[in-house]
Amino acid sequence: MYASLLRRRLAELRHNAWQTVVKRTGLLITVTVTVVLLLVAVALKERHRGHLTKLKAELGVSHTVPHEAAAVRPGGQDPVTLEHAEVADADSPQFVSATLLPGRGMNLLQIKAHIPQMGTIDLLASPSLDDAAKQMTGEDEDADGGASLTMGGAIETPWAGRIWGAPSNGVTVATWRGHAFALPASGKVSTGGLFLDRQADTVKTSVMPDGGQAQAIYNAGNFDGHWISHTQITTTVQLNSRTLEISIAARNTGTEPEPVGIGWHPRFAIPSRDRRQAILKLPNALRVETDDHRDGMPTGRLLPVAGTPYDFTGHDGARLGDLNLNDSFVQIKQGLLDNGPIAELRDPRSNYGLRITMLSPAIKAIHVTAPANASFVSIDPRFNHDDPFGHEWAKDEDTGMAVLQPGQTVQWKIRLEIFTLDGNPSQHM
Repeated sequence: MYASLLRRRLAELRHNAWQTVVKRTGLLITVTVTVVLLLVAVALKERHRGHLTKLKAELGVSHTVPHEAAAVRPGGQDPVTLEHAEVADADSPQFVSATLLPGRGMNLLQIKAHIPQMGTIDLLASPSLDDAAKQMTGEDEDADGGASLTMGGAIETPWAGRIWGAPSNGVTVATWRGHAFALPASGKVSTGGLFLDRQADTVKTSVMPDGGQAQAIYNAGNFDGHWISHTQITTTVQLNSRTLEISIAARNTGTEPEPVGIGWHPRFAIPSRDRRQAILKLPNALRVETDDHRDGMPTGRLLPVAGTPYDFTGHDGARLGDLNLNDSFVQIKQGLLDNGPIAELRDPRSNYGLRITMLSPAIKAIHVTAPANASFVSIDPRFNHDDPFGHEWAKDEDTGMAVLQPGQTVQWKIRLEIFTLDGNPSQHM
């Protein structure tokens, strides 16, 4: 009898305790939620390990696995995009974004801008990021990064432009102060430097009030045995609504003196696609004469441009018309009140223009490429002449290569501005 009473009493106590927990504390709900969350966490963990699909299959549960597109990484590294928040109803042109490829020598693949009456457009003649990655294979025409010269804005170093030499087993051999350089070449010409397909060692980005900045450092060494000494290249790109500044610093980290040239090869699109009416303006300079029978190799003669079809030095520049350009202009000079030599490309039918101000005194040359049958113009500010080591130059001719002693640094820097053609363009400096 007493045992039966004790069992009944214990049952009543359990029942009362259960009611208290459920009704007064909500502990049961808390415990249930906790268990569910733990099960979800385990499921997510197993999904990342690839086990969830197997588990569903074993349980006979139907499922759909979403397809995730592979990241587009030209040169094996993630692209970097700098952005400026576009101002609605803007009545003047402004930069919107810039896309850079750290895995391809910091090629500036695309610059987007808002142009009144046109909307947001591409300023550079480039394929999409996907198509660019497909072309940047490192093989055939892209061996040594050659595809970079056909799109966006490629950085050229340790020289800019072309070097001619003696062809030998797929390379061209040029000499400087007794040093022989065996350079990757097509025939006897090596083009665009040794930086086009190089991957960055470090990349840093930062957001700024009116845009952003990206910096990449490349420890290029001796450029895979093609150059002397060792070189570190630091590239910095800063974007805001009206300007884009590019700075490239080369530092000799080796033990021998070395020659260094730097250039930038942007392919600016003509949005109206009316190339004849596009206007080019260049600083005062001399044009490098070339021998067309020698693949455009310089003859060593420098010619004045006044009174010739190559005179783009007037206040208002000159229309491109049908002139086919693939020419270097050297010994460039800045205007009296300018911060450096200035080059401009204007598209009157789109009512906008681009201005390049060369901010580094070491920039002494400009190469312009403007095929008569194409709707792009390349304006390449650079340190050096084409074929800077060539014997065609007079002994006292400065061909623009900076000579860095161990530990020394040289900087290449330009500012790109966008402006409207309404009124006098000089008012938009």
